[in-house]
Amino acid sequence: MAKILLLTTGGTIASVKSPDGLVPGMSSAQLRNHLPQISSDIEIDIEELFHIDSTDMSADHWVAIIDAVRSSYDEYDGFVIAHGTDTMAYTAAVLSYAIQNSGKPVVLTGAQRPIGFEITDAKANLQDSILYAADPHSKGVQIVFAGKVIAGTHARKVRSMSTLAFESINLPVIAEINNGRVIRYLTDEAFYRKAEGADRGTPEDKCEFYNRINPNVFLLKLTPGMSPALIPEIFKQYDAIIIESFGAGGIPESIEKVLFEELSKFRPEEKILAMTTQVTYEGSHLDTYEVGRRIASSFKILEAKDMTLETTIAKLMWILSDRNLSWDEIENLFYTPVSMDTLL
Repeated sequence: MAKILLLTTGGTIASVKSPDGLVPGMSSAQLRNHLPQISSDIEIDIEELFHIDSTDMSADHWVAIIDAVRSSYDEYDGFVIAHGTDTMAYTAAVLSYAIQNSGKPVVLTGAQRPIGFEITDAKANLQDSILYAADPHSKGVQIVFAGKVIAGTHARKVRSMSTLAFESINLPVIAEINNGRVIRYLTDEAFYRKAEGADRGTPEDKCEFYNRINPNVFLLKLTPGMSPALIPEIFKQYDAIIIESFGAGGIPESIEKVLFEELSKFRPEEKILAMTTQVTYEGSHLDTYEVGRRIASSFKILEAKDMTLETTIAKLMWILSDRNLSWDEIENLFYTPVSMDTLL
């Protein structure tokens, strides 16, 4: 018999109607009453961690989730986290770095419509997630939603209302769940091939937990003709700045001078600059255009390449939880895959 721990955090799945709109108002005990029919071979325990709209998710909440999995890790065969959809991709990415080499599945799911509604996707998502978490071949951190199993480092919410809310970015889905069957597409061998020889560890490696997260990471989204006036203030407040650039990547002349002046004041490890792209698919390629090559050749920076924005943010928060790292150590951690289930 598989033993699964369902951790609840609030979100739409546990929301109820109020005069001001949907609010997380259903306790874990009430949620249990709405659980779909589950095989008698699966035992489910439920623990309520907190009760929030996922827009309020913070580093403290992530640490609480990590600690809950760690404290119960030896008692259960898998974990399902009921989570709001708006920040689920961020949480999945954070957990992918905070829970490494897990031989057990840590599955996030949720819903676009509350579980108490007559028409809802919540029951199907929970049923699929519990089924996947109970499968002995499942491991690592994934999102299970609308029948898709998506690696925690490649998930993104792409639709605000549709039940087909999530897609896997720059990687095929790991599996699909159809009529109670798990249909797998990516095996361990496929993960190894994707890593192109990187030291990814083996399934026998011991699970490692990290519960320190540095939230001082800022995202600067470029827009045509934007003013550079805020850049000095951003450098004062944050340990890392991610620039979400256009296309393949690059810095427009309108902000380049001020950005270079600020970077020149610090050692590379003191203020981390990372480049990513606003384009959803195929990643950044700074060496394509002169505007990208110029910054890459002038300063020590990080390039997200095919990482999602959510993963770039999460990985930097994990890396920078240790502020005593050298630039070489930071760079090495950023570009090295960290576990069997994390391709980035």
